[in-house]
Amino acid sequence: ISTDDEPDLWRHALDGQIEQWIDLGQPDEARIRRACGRAREVVVVGYSGRAFDLWWDKNASALARLDNLTVIDVSAAADQLAPLLARNLDVQCLIQDGEVQWVSPGGTVVLTPVRRQ
Repeated sequence: ISTDDEPDLWRHALDGQIEQWIDLGQPDEARIRRACGRAREVVVVGYSGRAFDLWWDKNASALARLDNLTVIDVSAAADQLAPLLARNLDVQCLIQDGEVQWVSPGGTVVLTPVRRQ
């Protein structure tokens, strides 16, 4: 999705500063540190179950020093979402009260992200 010096998603201010840098998956610690130096807020969204748990166990202590970093784990619902994904995806997403409701013609899944940091 992105190159080494760009996030998966980002939001810029009108003055060109990076307001929010969002990486998906399990980026390496050096990439996250660089992102924290360039952006006001950095968010890592993990979704791969046990692999993300292992990544977090390995990197948690080093990442704890980064004040502008948020780590969110949405792994718990990955198995529930898989059957709803289709080539031509028609989906609605409602975010409210800390939950994400994913609605598609194949069904509805409620995700409760876990904030790790």
